[in-house]
Amino acid sequence: MHIVIEGQDGTGKDTQAKLVADYFKKQGKEVVFYAESGTASNDEFVSEIAKLNYGSNQDIDHRTRVLLYLINRYEQWRKLAEPTLKRGGVVVTARSWLSTLIYEGYGAGVSRSVIVKAHKAIMPPRYFTPDKIAILTLDRKEQEKRLGIQTDKKWDRKAEVWKSKGDSFQQKINPAYLKVAKEYNIPTIDASGTIEEVFAKIKKTFNI
Repeated sequence: MHIVIEGQDGTGKDTQAKLVADYFKKQGKEVVFYAESGTASNDEFVSEIAKLNYGSNQDIDHRTRVLLYLINRYEQWRKLAEPTLKRGGVVVTARSWLSTLIYEGYGAGVSRSVIVKAHKAIMPPRYFTPDKIAILTLDRKEQEKRLGIQTDKKWDRKAEVWKSKGDSFQQKINPAYLKVAKEYNIPTIDASGTIEEVFAKIKKTFNI
């Protein structure tokens, strides 16, 4: 089973994806969880690519970022997801190719058709048909509050390219997620409330 938790920055994707993974582990399933960003990866290659995208202020063209994200996406899929799925296990990911479509396409202006074509050319068909997927959403006020906490110095996350973007950029993202959700028929979940409350919504949406 392939499960995807999507959504804008600050919605708690990683937290909820980990809870979903733990839920299936308690049922005795073989479970693999990873964030497609690669920021927490133990794989040296994936980690180095993630550092270019998230851990530096280098002047990287957004089309280049599309390729860097795609590299990590493919490497983690072939190394972690494919073997687990072949064994009948559960794969849970935070983010998917839709994040690149939204942030680099709708947000940064890279041709969305180019992003789609690049992913279709590299990623296998199975990747595009997760068994369960949901998009977490937040209103801008609550998102600002959460991002303010995440970009505090003690979290050392201020250099992450998207979290440091101004309000005009962030305001593009939520509408883009809602548009993509409608286009691809993906359920959306209000991520306001406690962690436990949001997880309950996810379980209900996924019927698990």
